[in-house]
Amino acid sequence: MSTPAETLDPKLAHVVSEWKHDRPMNGVRIDPQARYAVGVSEDAVASRFHLSDGTRTVLSGGFQGWGRALAFSSEGEFVVTGSTDGQITWWETAAESPEPVRIIAAHKGWVRSMDNSVDGSLIATGGNDNVVRVWNADSGEAVYELTGHEGHIYSVLFHPGGQWLLSGDLKGVIRQWDLTNGTEMRTFDAKKLHTYNAGQRVDYGGVRSLAVSPDGKLLAAGGLFEASNPFAGVNKPLVLLFDWDSQEVKQEHVTDGIERGVVWRLEWLSDGSLMGVSSGSEGVLLFWKPNAPGDFHRLTLPNQARDMDLHPDGLHVAVAHHDTSVRIIRLAAKTATTPVD
Repeated sequence: MSTPAETLDPKLAHVVSEWKHDRPMNGVRIDPQARYAVGVSEDAVASRFHLSDGTRTVLSGGFQGWGRALAFSSEGEFVVTGSTDGQITWWETAAESPEPVRIIAAHKGWVRSMDNSVDGSLIATGGNDNVVRVWNADSGEAVYELTGHEGHIYSVLFHPGGQWLLSGDLKGVIRQWDLTNGTEMRTFDAKKLHTYNAGQRVDYGGVRSLAVSPDGKLLAAGGLFEASNPFAGVNKPLVLLFDWDSQEVKQEHVTDGIERGVVWRLEWLSDGSLMGVSSGSEGVLLFWKPNAPGDFHRLTLPNQARDMDLHPDGLHVAVAHHDTSVRIIRLAAKTATTPVD
């Protein structure tokens, strides 16, 4: 694989592969061994695409609702899917014909978010029941039930240091949990990502994405703001950048010109920049520098985007699209050989 520090250049980003599912995609993740991209969608099946050639394998029989979220166990042995029926399902990632290994009723209502710890030993889930749960990634045993949120849990994230878990909700509250004992440590105020519309009587927005910088000094929270008409999706994408120690907002990444946009996921890149995927009238990959308020580059995608995941090589990105496609984007110059290793 290429060395990201030598070749990464978001301004040269381009699509190198495109693979089809049957229904609009809601989420996508690349397994830790970089063999597959697994996607979930607006139906009761998941799709596993082989990164070398896009060969598709359908994962069915594990849930009844729409697929919403994914995570992986240690070394990618299992992929775990979360769905709108509140269930999380384990599948053998590399099985020739994957079947459900384990199904757990994890939440009352939708499973909205999932993440796996850096070592792959734990999986966290957040749902419409305002609860965060932590599971043993290999056995499925419940480890913690974390309560205190007063809104749907839109994002969960293990801190790269391994000792903490972060969760963000509809009301714009980010909670930091101690994984040694399951207690809450502190909160970050991301209320700018939340809107209450009195006329429509609806809470809207929320912390849709979280990302901690590799050095642990910055916490990025993404979503939307200026939601003047939630039912019509009139809003703009926004990223808040917090100082980890002081919890103060150091930067607001307002992205002009993208109406009805939501920052669905964030990833830090090897050069210290931040990448986000946003929907709206079209899909966009956005790139920011921590010390500058606006994006320095944006890549318009072929269709509305709902999720993305960064390949372990730091150069390729899998993006889940509304038009049923998973597309692979290369964040570097074109090469003679474009398939992902």
